[in-house]
Amino acid sequence: MHGVKRLFSWMIPGFNREHFDVALVSLRKKDLSEEPLEALGVDITYMERSKFDPLTLPALLRIIDRRRVDILHLHGYGATTFGRLAGALRGIPTILHEHANLTDTPWFQKIADRVLEPYTDIAIAVSNSTAEFVVGARQIPASKVRVVYLGVPLVEFSRQRAADEIASARQEMGIAPGELAIGTITRLHESKGNSYLVDAAARVVSQRPAARFFLVGEGPLLPDLQAQAAALGLGDRFVFAGFRRDVAGTLSAFDVSVFPSLWEGTPLTAFETLAMGKPIVATDADGLMDILTDGRDALIVPRRDPAALADAIIRVIDHPDERDRLSAAARITGAQYDIDVFVRKMERLYTLLHDVSRATHRRGVLEADLSFLTAGIPVS
Repeated sequence: MHGVKRLFSWMIPGFNREHFDVALVSLRKKDLSEEPLEALGVDITYMERSKFDPLTLPALLRIIDRRRVDILHLHGYGATTFGRLAGALRGIPTILHEHANLTDTPWFQKIADRVLEPYTDIAIAVSNSTAEFVVGARQIPASKVRVVYLGVPLVEFSRQRAADEIASARQEMGIAPGELAIGTITRLHESKGNSYLVDAAARVVSQRPAARFFLVGEGPLLPDLQAQAAALGLGDRFVFAGFRRDVAGTLSAFDVSVFPSLWEGTPLTAFETLAMGKPIVATDADGLMDILTDGRDALIVPRRDPAALADAIIRVIDHPDERDRLSAAARITGAQYDIDVFVRKMERLYTLLHDVSRATHRRGVLEADLSFLTAGIPVS
């Protein structure tokens, strides 16, 4: 499961079920990656609608009426468009939750966002640069936008792993004794900068033959990246590991984690990697810079610079003490981003919206004290 779907798998089961009945509605068809959500008891409705299907709105309204929905928490262009339309028609409070970090939107989305802005109670952005996108491209007033960092289940990612458990994970990945595994878990998409990682890997392997790279994930750029690695003669020094369900186990096998991104919101894998205490080499992509600090919990290099990326990787390969220092600092940083804290914030926001939105025609939430959303400590 990627990104937001993993977030749902942690977030939805974490709500206090005595007070919150949280269900998931997908505009699309069911796919295999959703199975773990159902295994966790998450209530999912699949609408099986195409991207611009006008029947999406009446179908969504039927679900809202049947379930007597009080709050709409909306993720993605389709959901924020049809969801805010439904919110307007039923007078339901809406949250626009933006995970992307783009520069613009299509013309038709601009029209939709302009029309639907009055029916947006509040917008949540996953990073500062994402907030800029929400204000600029999605046309939400800055007064309605709050940056709320996500998190991961610390109990799963921050626990100390036994040596035999790590050895088993490395064996499953095909990492031989004496090899130093440099890995990234990502989508094979332009924004992730993986072509620069392939170039950097060629530089690293030529100087440190014991290094081996693992690119975990799927996406449209797989054939191009495989051809690039083959042209550079990387052979089995660069492994395309495909989709792996056990993200924590996969991460535990790495000696160094790399984020070669060109632009980001703030990826969940960054929170996972911090919580696990992995030494990190990353680019200065905006969403990463929100949570990583160069020289403290990561080595940060310029985007689109494979030579700088390679030099930083070689630095952590050659200096085990540096790896240990970065690892310890990453754990400290990662402890700030617990999914349970995020869920408690959402519970408090849902309650506030339920209490004030209808009575104040959506103005009340912005007049309330929203500092709990941006606080870095647990909320009561």
